[in-house]
Amino acid sequence: MIRQAILALASVCAAGAAVADIAVQATHYLCERSVDVPVVYINADGEQGVAVLLVEGGMFNLLAEPAASGVRYGYPSDGSHYIWWAKGRGATLFWRDGATGVETPVYRACMRQS
Repeated sequence: MIRQAILALASVCAAGAAVADIAVQATHYLCERSVDVPVVYINADGEQGVAVLLVEGGMFNLLAEPAASGVRYGYPSDGSHYIWWAKGRGATLFWRDGATGVETPVYRACMRQS
């Protein structure tokens, strides 16, 4: 049910974009401590990619940002926020402290399930 709601939200968001080709991929990751993290990736030609995560009771829209490897998603501000870093089938969720810039892992060893 939750995953379907996220997919519906992502589809609505993507439908409003003025681009020719939009890819929406719904998946979920199983992380340490058996935590399930549903994620919807939205990519459009010529646009910044978006990851919509349902985690810790909230829905978070994170934008793709430069990464040394894989794809890193964060919130474009200097404040505190989540960071989702995916590479291959794995990912890690971090919490970035806006005051110190320190990124602390929240969930490690996340593996894509679908």
